[in-house]
Amino acid sequence: PLRAFENELGVQEPVGFWDPLGLAADGDSATFMRRRETEIKHGRVCMLATMGYITPELTGKFPGMLSPSQGLTFDSIPNGLGAISKVPGLGWGQIVLYCAAVEAAGANNRGDAPGDFGWKLITSSDPEAKRKKLAAEIANGRLAMMAIIGMFFQDGLTGSAWGDWSVYTASPLRAFESELGVQDPVGFWDPLGLSTDGNLQTFNRRRAIEFKHGRISMLACMGYITPEYTKFPGFLSPSQSLKFSDVPNGLAAISKVPALGWVQIFCFIGFMEGRDGLKWDNESRGDIGWKVITSDDPEVLKQKRAAELANGRLAMMAIIGMFFQDG
Repeated sequence: PLRAFENELGVQEPVGFWDPLGLAADGDSATFMRRRETEIKHGRVCMLATMGYITPELTGKFPGMLSPSQGLTFDSIPNGLGAISKVPGLGWGQIVLYCAAVEAAGANNRGDAPGDFGWKLITSSDPEAKRKKLAAEIANGRLAMMAIIGMFFQDGLTGSAWGDWSVYTASPLRAFESELGVQDPVGFWDPLGLSTDGNLQTFNRRRAIEFKHGRISMLACMGYITPEYTKFPGFLSPSQSLKFSDVPNGLAAISKVPALGWVQIFCFIGFMEGRDGLKWDNESRGDIGWKVITSDDPEVLKQKRAAELANGRLAMMAIIGMFFQDG
């Protein structure tokens, strides 16, 4: 059913029609159009919000009074999230009423296309040029949605949408910003704030788990790729006359592996976990005594282990993509 939407606006390189949650899997055109209109609206609001962050920093603020009754001038309103506590109650009432008026006007003045409310700013007599402009609006709106969330996060963390991280010394994340895995372009990336408590033991446990998941995912990726080129000769299960060549590649193999094979797999995993893998207090996270990635030079060793982390992260994304594509 996704074929129904492959030629819609917003299907753009490099991801094409991107619906990882399968929201459009039912092929319902009315639901798709409602979501597309919501996306366009959110994008427009976020483009305005992003400009609302940037403009006062560059052009200054309106002269005069925002609220004469409270003696509140425009230039006394801070930029960004700090403004929320400064806007008078009556000001919030005006904002809510304006939003309601815009929503009501749009509901009674819809065009044929999603997001078309009769305001013909983005238009053209050339259908191809018009389509290009509308596609650009969607792309810019998506960028603005990401940008404004980034500004909110940076503002809340440092007090400014483009605050200097180097002067924010109170963050518990400072405890981990020199650890392995802090790599360009994102640096120390913890969007869920899992490390905000600064607990070293918890961080070490999570880092060891990351190593382990990365290693498993690298093996899993190779397990997908290698059988496409070669498989073991002979029998996987002589008692069931099951040859290695009879086992399909990928997810379909799950139903072909004999029960005793699954028992062997779980016993091996249990052995590996029980042997050393449950300890989180070792000096080097992920070090379970298998010295494949090592060096006498500390700098070279650090570089190798950082590469292992990066490759493991890539493999975790890759194997999920393979599962999705295979399924």
